[in-house]
Amino acid sequence: MGFINIADIEPLEVVAGCRMRTPHGENLMLSYLEMDSGAVVPLHDHPHEQGGIVLEGRVELTIGSETRVCEVGEMFLIPPHVPHKAVAVGGPARVLDVFSPVREDYAELSNTYIPSIGSDTPAVESG
Repeated sequence: MGFINIADIEPLEVVAGCRMRTPHGENLMLSYLEMDSGAVVPLHDHPHEQGGIVLEGRVELTIGSETRVCEVGEMFLIPPHVPHKAVAVGGPARVLDVFSPVREDYAELSNTYIPSIGSDTPAVESG
C-alpha cells in the first residue's frame, strides 16, 4: 500500500461524531480523524506511542494532567500509557494521528482502548 487515497478507506466510528481511517504498514499507522463539533474522544490510554497534527479546526487536548487548545498546524506527542482526551471545540476538526506500533484494534476495524462516553470501560469491539 504505497499510495493511499483516503476516500477509498472505510471509516471506523470509535465514538459518536468521530470517524477515522487508519491505513498502516508493518510498524506504523496513520489515523485520519474527522470530529464533529463538540465530539469527544474520552480519556483513555494505550501501549502505543502517538503523535499528531491538527489539520483543521480546534481541538482541546488533554495529555496527562495538561490541557491545551490546539489549532491548525500544532503538533503533539503522547507517550505510551499516558491518559489523553480530545474534544472538537468551536466547530468540526480534522487531525492526523500517527501510532507506533500499529494499533491492533484499529487494524482489525475495532476499538479496544477508547471507552464509550459515560463509561469507565473500553468500548465493545466491532468487526
